[in-house]
Amino acid sequence: MPHETARRSPPAMTAAQLLRARSREAHRRAVRARSASLHSRGALVLLVLVSLGAYSDAAASDPRSESTTTMTAGRNDHGALRSARVLAPDHLRVRLERPLEGLGPAAFRFSADRAPDVPIEILAVEPQGADQVLLTLGERIDPAQAYLLELRDPPARLPVRPAPWAMLLTAVMSAALINNFVFTRYLGLCIFFGVTRKRDTSIGMGITFTMVMVGTGMLSWALYTWAMIPLELKFLQVLVFIGVVAVVVQFLDTMLKKTHAALHKRFGIYLVLITTNCIILAVPLLNAASGASAPEALALAFGSGLGFALALFLMSCAREKVELARVPRSFAGLPIAFALAGLFALAFMGFSGLNFLR
Repeated sequence: MPHETARRSPPAMTAAQLLRARSREAHRRAVRARSASLHSRGALVLLVLVSLGAYSDAAASDPRSESTTTMTAGRNDHGALRSARVLAPDHLRVRLERPLEGLGPAAFRFSADRAPDVPIEILAVEPQGADQVLLTLGERIDPAQAYLLELRDPPARLPVRPAPWAMLLTAVMSAALINNFVFTRYLGLCIFFGVTRKRDTSIGMGITFTMVMVGTGMLSWALYTWAMIPLELKFLQVLVFIGVVAVVVQFLDTMLKKTHAALHKRFGIYLVLITTNCIILAVPLLNAASGASAPEALALAFGSGLGFALALFLMSCAREKVELARVPRSFAGLPIAFALAGLFALAFMGFSGLNFLR
C-alpha cells in the first residue's frame, strides 16, 4: 500500500493573536475612513477657494463692479468730499456731499501718501448719479497703500486708507498662508516632524502653540514698547524674549501636567522645546523690527500660530495615510516625511501673490 504523506495544516492562531489581528484591521479601516472623510472635506475647501478666486478674478476684470472694492476711505467732516473707494485696478469712486457741476480731471488731484509731491494722472471723470463720480487713473494703485484725494474748487482734502479690519485680516491670512513659517521659511521643523505622527497630538500641539504664540507675542510687544524702548535696552531683546517664552511655556507645562496628564505625556519633550522654537522667537523680533502696533502684533502672532497649527494638522493627516501605503525601506520614516513637507511647500507656493484687499 503506497505511503501517503499527510499534509501539514498551518498552526491555528491563538486568541491573543487573533485579537491583535482584528484590532489592526479595525485600526486600518478607521484610518481609511477618516482619510476619506478628510479628503472629501479638503476637496470641498479647495473647491470653495478656487470658486472664490475665480469670482474675485472675474470681478477684478470689471472695475465698475461693487465687488472690486478693496479699500475704503476715511470720512471727512469738512468740504465737498464725503468718501472714496478704490476699485481695482485703476479706478476710484468718489462720493460727494452735494452735487457739483463741471467736474473734470483738472478738478481733482490724487497722490500717494508716501509721495505727495508726485500726483497720479487722472484720465477721465465719469458721473455716476447725482453725488458720485468715477475717476479713471493713469496707473495701477495698490489697495494696501494710503493716498490723498484733493478737490480744487471748492477746496477739500480726503485721505484714502485701507480699512483697519481689512489690514488686520490681511495680516492674519498672510502669516497663515502666504508667509507660512513652516512651508515658506522652514522654521520650527523640530516640533513639526516630532509630533505629526498622530493627528490628535498634532491638534493639541497646534492649539497649545497658538496660545503660547499669542501670549508671548503680546507680552514681548508690551515689554519692548513700554520698557525696553524708553530705557534704551533694545540690544537685550533676544534675551528678554527668550525669558518671556520660557515663563509662559513653564506655566503651560505645569498646567497641562495637572489638568491633562495624557496630553502632556504625548507632547513629551516637544512642549519644552517650544521655548527655543524659531517661530516663537521670530514673531516678537519681527514686531520689534517693524515697530508694529498692538493690533498688528496680535494679528501676526495669531496668524503665525494658526499657520503652524494648519501645517501640523495637514502633515499628520498625510503621515497617517502614508502608514497604510507600501513605502520603500530606504524612504521609511523621516525621508518620506521630508518628501511630504516638500510637496506641501510646493502647494503653499500657490498662495504667493494672493491679495486679500483686491
